[in-house]
Amino acid sequence: MNTHRHLPEWIKAETSDLSSDLHATKTMIRSHRLSTVCEEARCPNKGICFSKPTATFMILGDCCTRDCGFCSVKSGSPSFVDVEEPERVAEAAAELRLRYVVITSVTRDDLQDGGAFQFAASIGAVRRKLPDCKIEVLIPDFRGDINSLKIVLNALPDVFNHNVETVGRLYPVVRPQADYIRSLNVLKNAKKIALNIKTKSGLMLGLGETFDEIAALFKDLKDAGCDFLTVGQYLRPTKKNLPVVEYIRPEIFEDLKEIAIDMGFKFVASGPLVRSSMNAEEMYYR
Repeated sequence: MNTHRHLPEWIKAETSDLSSDLHATKTMIRSHRLSTVCEEARCPNKGICFSKPTATFMILGDCCTRDCGFCSVKSGSPSFVDVEEPERVAEAAAELRLRYVVITSVTRDDLQDGGAFQFAASIGAVRRKLPDCKIEVLIPDFRGDINSLKIVLNALPDVFNHNVETVGRLYPVVRPQADYIRSLNVLKNAKKIALNIKTKSGLMLGLGETFDEIAALFKDLKDAGCDFLTVGQYLRPTKKNLPVVEYIRPEIFEDLKEIAIDMGFKFVASGPLVRSSMNAEEMYYR
């Protein structure tokens, strides 16, 4: 483990010289009045993903009802639910000629279903526009509501993703409005409801967790029936967010990957710049 105050040499996002493609992707997404988690969460891989092109669409607005210590998405009182948004997501995905679409959202605790119907509507819209496209949803916890989970899963996404983000001990600091056991149960219940849909989760390292706690989290996820796992380095997006406690060396990520594979995960992406939706298509097809 490493405690550099500044970014160590191994944390460097790839740069792309396809700036015209990147700009075209951003322009197109804005023309459809859509948000992406790539931009709202200040992802370090945005340049590469946008120039592929690929993007993770963020539905239900850009304002979250929660205020997690690691996240740069703004919090407060969200806007109304835009019933035309699912069609715009589908149109943008078609314009980008995507074979794999990732749809996520801010947390909407103000809505009775947590936004589940909007997820289902977005899945349906993409399916009609791009029938051969694979669809991954990255959902909030819906406050653990089973009916909301069923609404999303009945729309038949190809991958159901819910991130635990960190070890249980750190939830009061990192995710004070969430609950570790509830997040595990989201994944466990999703697998019970739809056995054939692949489930996925991810976490960030460098917030003060121990190696043993990470291994225990892996076991909890495997016991919950999780198929795919992503592990990346937490990078402080703004000065208002939690500071980085440790920068984890690449070899530690490799060790953790081997541990997770030995536990039986079907695919594991583990590295400093790994993010939940990065290379999601490659993970699905491996």
